[in-house]
Amino acid sequence: MDIDARGPRFGAAVTAVVLAVVLVTGSVWLLAWQTLAFLLGAAGGVSRSPYGLLFRKAVRPRLGPPTDLEAPEPPRFAQAVGLLFAGLGLVGYTLGPDWLGLAATGAALAAAFLNAAFGYCLGCELYLLVRRVAVRAE
Repeated sequence: MDIDARGPRFGAAVTAVVLAVVLVTGSVWLLAWQTLAFLLGAAGGVSRSPYGLLFRKAVRPRLGPPTDLEAPEPPRFAQAVGLLFAGLGLVGYTLGPDWLGLAATGAALAAAFLNAAFGYCLGCELYLLVRRVAVRAE
């Protein structure tokens, strides 16, 4: 079942704010929260992530019906990519080196910002690329 394309974009906006605060404060706990949010989005789909639930319960009822629907698989893959980078960020912030925490968190922030501000989902594009390569390999 296709999903409202505004949901992942809303989630990306919240994610971008959370990751920006992590970079400014160095809060390992906030990065751990974001890592958990990515984990839930990757495991259950973006509509079951904390930000997806917030969108569905509090934001979407205040909006008109969706005009743009999308397949759930690319955003779900994007959540897995975010999970990878947030996990690397956690390793860097907790075990070192510090530059790993900063770089991985910054990369996740850049991807979230691109989606939130411009509707360009890097993880979704990576999903499509992986699928094309897999189909050609068959």
